Amino acid sequence: MNTRPAGRRRMLASAALAGVLLGGCATDGGAPRPATVEVKLIAFNDLHGNLDPPGIAIRAPLPGGGSVPVPAGGAAYLASAIASLEARNPRHAVISAGDLIGASPLVSALFLDEPTIEAVNAMHIDFNAVGNHELDKGPQELLRMQNGGCARFTARQPCRLGEGFAGANFRFLAANTLQADGSTLFPGSAIKTFKDGNATVRIGFIGLTLRGTASLVTPSRVAGLRFADEAHSANALVPQLKAQGADAIVVVLHQGGFTEGGDPVSGCQGLSGPVLPILDRLDPAIEAVISGHTHRSYVCDYTTPSGHRILLTSAGQYGTLLTDIDLGFDPVSHRLASKSAVNRIVQGEAFGSVALAGQFPKFDRDSRIAALIERYRALAGPLTKREVGRLAAPVTRQQSASRESALGELIADAQLAATRAPASGGAQIAFMNPGGMRADLVPGPDGSVDYGQLFGIQPFGNTLVVKTMTGAQIRALLEQQFASGSNTLATPRVLLPSQGFSYAFDLRAAPGARISGMRLDGRPVVDEARYRVTMNDFLAAGGDNFSVFEQGTDPLGGGQDVDALEAYIAAKGPAAVPVTGRILNLAAP
Repeated sequence: MNTRPAGRRRMLASAALAGVLLGGCATDGGAPRPATVEVKLIAFNDLHGNLDPPGIAIRAPLPGGGSVPVPAGGAAYLASAIASLEARNPRHAVISAGDLIGASPLVSALFLDEPTIEAVNAMHIDFNAVGNHELDKGPQELLRMQNGGCARFTARQPCRLGEGFAGANFRFLAANTLQADGSTLFPGSAIKTFKDGNATVRIGFIGLTLRGTASLVTPSRVAGLRFADEAHSANALVPQLKAQGADAIVVVLHQGGFTEGGDPVSGCQGLSGPVLPILDRLDPAIEAVISGHTHRSYVCDYTTPSGHRILLTSAGQYGTLLTDIDLGFDPVSHRLASKSAVNRIVQGEAFGSVALAGQFPKFDRDSRIAALIERYRALAGPLTKREVGRLAAPVTRQQSASRESALGELIADAQLAATRAPASGGAQIAFMNPGGMRADLVPGPDGSVDYGQLFGIQPFGNTLVVKTMTGAQIRALLEQQFASGSNTLATPRVLLPSQGFSYAFDLRAAPGARISGMRLDGRPVVDEARYRVTMNDFLAAGGDNFSVFEQGTDPLGGGQDVDALEAYIAAKGPAAVPVTGRILNLAAP
């Protein structure tokens, strides 16, 4: 939680940020001053390959109080929303703050996210700051996303349409993603020039991912890469951009914050989170930060300890919002004179009407992008709709007071079943990480579950690994849920265990003494005893700051996680729905 005094930052509940507004009637010694040169930035973040509407409703505030749910998103509508904002000002740039691809639904992920790159190409964006999920398949595959081609770097076949792949017509930026020789994987910055008659404005853009990316990606897939400090990397580029003539500098950062209450679309009440220490150390030449990663929406007028005011924005997730940013420049001094922003809901015509006098405008569907998506959907259709089994009830990621989720434990049960046989690893326990689940599992009216649903839940293509761990190591592993990197008491990351394993935790206890009562099949887990434990390869390499997994020995690789889930549901049917109660929170009321 951020404890900075309220006077050190300004929170917005409305769209506008107060800037020093200069108009055409201003004077300088009696002579009229030229009007400002207006530049529009259009930003979004964390699209994650959501080409189809993601089924999310944005809680939009009403003028008289209260809010209304407005369903939003879908690439064909996002494209029209972007075009609508572009039409308001010919001097514009379109920016993505990372995770454009990765952890994507099946219609994109099945084709290595080529459909998303092609759809975004049609939106004419300028820059994308590399996010952590864009490195899920390794740097060579991400370079292919930029440069095109059909070279194969994953288990899946590229260029499935048989027409080749041209790559992105926009630029990836990655100022703090460093290779072994110290060079950046992609350029760290770029300048875009805008002209208004005889006046010229240049804006420098710096792209960054979060410093903790290595703990969020399977380590073997980012071997040889280093992720440097965000503020230091940005500040180091300021002199270079100034020398190239930049009149203002904007950071595009795949890291973000959290807000509490207030306007859920453009508010900034209770701003906290990992973005704040970064903002506090930025060079005063940096005027705005377009952020992402936390999947939250906000527009903030943030004041650093030195008194520098930074425009901070984020557009939520999955293309449901666009941030509309206006920057005004004095054409004589070339200084930034004003800055303002608002988040706009991407509401498509397919969602029906919201009878609010046009307060939330609808956007038409872009026919080119709709046709592109339909081509890939048709190719994916037979696999997507293939029924894999039936369930008696929905299984969701919703967490209990002990931070259990039925879906996480269903996946853990499936992974245990897939690796229990001696030849498959002889597993006794399995753990699933909560961040590895990207959707809930809701069967159809007849209880049916199709492969597309399973793929939407586990789109990473992770493989299963079984390792030998002692009881003491399992205890230390569970302690890391509350004290390891970004896993803290305030933001714990609780692993979901398979059936037969149970334990209790107490957040009031001292570090190292928070885990108790570990039992396996009704018997106490003994510190000195050795157990075979299943995890995905992301966790096996210490992902999500669970470094104790790396201490496991005698590893044996297995099949893919989504295949294990499919086989389990097919075999167990309605009985696959798990019984929770495997974790006990001793501090819960």
